[in-house]
Amino acid sequence: MKIVMVLTSHDQLGNTGRKTGFWLEEFAAPYFVFRDAGVQLTLASPKGGQPPIDPKSDEPENQTDAMTRFKKDRSAQQALSQTIKLADVKSEDYDTIFYVGGHGPMWDLADNPVSIALIESFYNSGKPVAAVCHSPGVFRRVTY
Repeated sequence: MKIVMVLTSHDQLGNTGRKTGFWLEEFAAPYFVFRDAGVQLTLASPKGGQPPIDPKSDEPENQTDAMTRFKKDRSAQQALSQTIKLADVKSEDYDTIFYVGGHGPMWDLADNPVSIALIESFYNSGKPVAAVCHSPGVFRRVTY
């Protein structure tokens, strides 16, 4: 099985002056569930490269076992630092698309034509489309 996990490239919480991005636990937990199950993972983001981590998600009171594991796993950190550009993702190459949570996706993925087209393609092909926490905002402009 091959899954593409989509993360945000957006790092500003509106006009508040605060940083945002993806929520680390909402990446780390599914990442390890998928990887431990033998799934081939590809990480993607609109800009490619290292996606921004919401600093609040990494505060001491928010730590989880999956986050601790991620911080000790060089291969997971390297994969995250080298996301491919979302525009390079082809739905026919994957079985499922999974959107990682956090506030960032509401800014750079909800109105992103590439993201919208991918969601529609996966859905119309009968492939699972998944999103966690705030990332269902990516469905805002999707039509079937």
